[in-house]
Amino acid sequence: MPGLLVPIDLAAHVAGHPQSVIRRWAAEGRLTRYPDSSRRKNGVLYDIDEIPEAKRDKDTLALLVPGGTPPVINHGRLAA
Repeated sequence: MPGLLVPIDLAAHVAGHPQSVIRRWAAEGRLTRYPDSSRRKNGVLYDIDEIPEAKRDKDTLALLVPGGTPPVINHGRLAA
């Protein structure tokens, strides 16, 4: 069961990486995509629990260290 689902712009902010990296991680199987037909743009949400959190300054929220690369998610064996 997914946790809080967020759009790509928030996922990118949390990770401290550009949106293209979030899309690449999803394509590589590192993040799960959740379709959301109610959204006009992108139509995809991401589980906040799967996104590595970047280190940010407490006062200014300036990016100090981007989040690491998440591991590939093992969804079990695929049926043949």
